[in-house]
Amino acid sequence: MTEISMAQALNAALRDAVKDDDRVLIFGEDVGPLGGVFRVTDGITADFGEERCFDTPLAESGIVGFAVGMAMGGFRPVVEMQFDAFAYPAFEQITSHVAKLRNRTRGALSLPMVIRIPYAGGIGGVEHHCDSSEAYYTHTPGLRVVTPGTPQDAYDLLRDSIDSPDPVIFLEPKCRYWSKETVSFTRDGAAMDRAVVRRAGKDVTLIAYGPMVATALETAEAAKAEGWDVEVVDLRSLSPFDDETVTASVRRTGRAVVVHEAAGFGGYGAEVVARVTEQCFHQLHAPVLRVTGLDIPYPPPKLERHQLPDVDRILDTVARLQWNDEPAVAGA
Repeated sequence: MTEISMAQALNAALRDAVKDDDRVLIFGEDVGPLGGVFRVTDGITADFGEERCFDTPLAESGIVGFAVGMAMGGFRPVVEMQFDAFAYPAFEQITSHVAKLRNRTRGALSLPMVIRIPYAGGIGGVEHHCDSSEAYYTHTPGLRVVTPGTPQDAYDLLRDSIDSPDPVIFLEPKCRYWSKETVSFTRDGAAMDRAVVRRAGKDVTLIAYGPMVATALETAEAAKAEGWDVEVVDLRSLSPFDDETVTASVRRTGRAVVVHEAAGFGGYGAEVVARVTEQCFHQLHAPVLRVTGLDIPYPPPKLERHQLPDVDRILDTVARLQWNDEPAVAGA
């Protein structure tokens, strides 16, 4: 066990996967000698050779299309899209082919591939370099979509994603690349399709994922001053969704707030709210609320702080929950 950053944990996961399985190939823009924009693939080409980790032309649709062919041929490609909004030129390949090939061939062919996408904000990126595109992928049947909120999960989820027989969209929160914790490489954590309770509480459940997990935990600590005991659930897997863990938490607390950076309208949180409301209606003391990014194109760096949910916005939303537990009287 050693204390490393999320970027280093991802690098370790890639290295171990390449070492353990000759079918694993890493490729994308600048992932070779440079080691990627965020140095996630740093040193892998030098240590394992250009046959295992190599650069491609700047053509995202070509990168994913090439990966489809490689996966059909028995390899396990791991590709990088460099930045979230750079992945959109490959969107047709992802939704029309990556997501549908198993169904189209009635299970005769599978695509065991991982598409790594650094996503979301918090780094002061300019246009096309910060976006929260998770809803596009989770809305597409045939894709697994996961996102780590901690360095330990970065290692575990990436190893599990590479081993998965299904195509995986692996969303890496850019602003957490440099966060550190002690990481074990034993792979004995939760399964990749399970949510986890990061902090136990009894008054309200904060449901978060990716970059907002740390913010939710910070909010839970700040909430003590207000007298609220906050539970934090890290979704980890956005698709498939772990109804069991999430609804068990909400049934215990009776209240829930969903937090994400993406815009609110049509955002991923709306699906979470619907599922929780349908399954926990009789245990809820208040409507399930959301704290999200604004319904605007992603703002320039100097305005980014107004877009991102923070502790104050989340606490303000928690305060809006109905804290009088007495049932409403009809006609009162």
